Amino acid sequence: MKLSKLLERLEYKVVQGNDEIEVTTLINDSRKVEEGSVFVCISGAVSDGHRFIPDVAGKGAAAVIVEKEVEAPEHVTVIRVEDTRYALALMSAAYFGYPAEKLKVIGITGTKGKTTTTYMIKSILDSVGYKVGLIGTIEAIIGDEKIPASNTTPESYTIQQYFARMVEAGCDCVVMEVSSQGLMLHRTAGIQFEIGIFTNLGKDHIGPNEHKDFDDYKRCKGLLFRQCNLGIANIDDRYFRDVFRGATCRTETFGFSAEADLRAEDVQLVSRPGYLGVAYHVAGLMDFDVEIDIPGTFSVYNSLTAISVCRHFKVPVDKIREALKKAKVKGRIEMVKVSDEFTLMIDYAHNAMSLESLLTTLKEYHPKRLVCLFGCGGNRSKDRRYEMGEVSGRLADLTIITSDNPRFEEPQAIIDDIKEGIGRTAGKYVEICDRKEAIRYAIEHGQPGDVIVLAGKGHEDYQEIRGVKYPMDERVLISEVLEEIKEGK
Repeated sequence: MKLSKLLERLEYKVVQGNDEIEVTTLINDSRKVEEGSVFVCISGAVSDGHRFIPDVAGKGAAAVIVEKEVEAPEHVTVIRVEDTRYALALMSAAYFGYPAEKLKVIGITGTKGKTTTTYMIKSILDSVGYKVGLIGTIEAIIGDEKIPASNTTPESYTIQQYFARMVEAGCDCVVMEVSSQGLMLHRTAGIQFEIGIFTNLGKDHIGPNEHKDFDDYKRCKGLLFRQCNLGIANIDDRYFRDVFRGATCRTETFGFSAEADLRAEDVQLVSRPGYLGVAYHVAGLMDFDVEIDIPGTFSVYNSLTAISVCRHFKVPVDKIREALKKAKVKGRIEMVKVSDEFTLMIDYAHNAMSLESLLTTLKEYHPKRLVCLFGCGGNRSKDRRYEMGEVSGRLADLTIITSDNPRFEEPQAIIDDIKEGIGRTAGKYVEICDRKEAIRYAIEHGQPGDVIVLAGKGHEDYQEIRGVKYPMDERVLISEVLEEIKEGK
């Protein structure tokens, strides 16, 4: 492939060499460079790809893409662009033959609700014969293959590679989570989304290596609506108009507001032994009743979002109803049967906004006690710990503070920060650093009518300690605890 073909949608300057040379592979990891590669120098938080030019030249790289002045051996072509992350995105699209143009791409951004909504949309569209790929926090799904995710929105090269494989597998649609980080770092640059969705906005992902402030977070969310044909937004969110201020797309809205194009009315909580759900009437652009097997107001928002999207795919009402009943997501209000007397669930709520939404929802079902077990990740904003501690202290009848992913911090130091947040309330708590022992305590002390939430880990099946990810799946821990209780250990 000619280098100029990869660069055809970019503005660039040939600093050295010739853009008509043939290249073999497109690479942004110096370790993977081979003879004839074009290497894109990314200025990252940890290392700067420009430093590796002598190394990749020695491995046979034919060209390097840079955003700074560099020195390179004279046999290496040097192309300068304004932003190498942006360049990588557009070059990746060209490298894989612009696969997004062969798919209807649906992108979802927002602080919470992205993951559940992607699975709901996939479930509905699958039910009427569409072949739907998925890219998100938990995994990428391509046909029958599931690939575990490391980022909510992968690097641009990986996205385009997935798109190409989806086209090859016969997919006609893809639904993907689009994080603010992904937008800020141009991972989705060059993709024209058929539909972009805004769920909500809360103060998260602000701190070192994330967003400098809330305005920047808000601005990055809005970038999606400058590269889609239709924007579908939660009209009830206070930041909706800020996020859509620079939008260039057509706009539709959903929510509880009478001004919403698609509205939820007559919401009823549904509670039976071992079952929590919600039923409501869909009004406005559509008119029917629906029941979801997931509790709470946010389930109304998530399902209403999915309905808003699938309306544009002409999905019949009966298929929407059936598919929403089947849509389940690992680690998102995932009920785990441990007792006939109380309810235990696993949920990914890992910031104050999502935890408050979850606990507020569960309180509406009037449990005897609401018990919340959680920890916080290390090397992240301390504010999250204080805020989550305060939320749990205020809303839960008992908080069990434990360890999450301590990373390079001491688990006890993180627990102490959470306790400081709880200390601002009158909430009761116990602290048990070992997560398995904390789960054992929750199960052994469960009372009839309790709802117990294990928050923060959700779908994750590991615990990250000092750079190493150790296997740790809460479903396995629960199973082990139940077996040990049964054996009297």
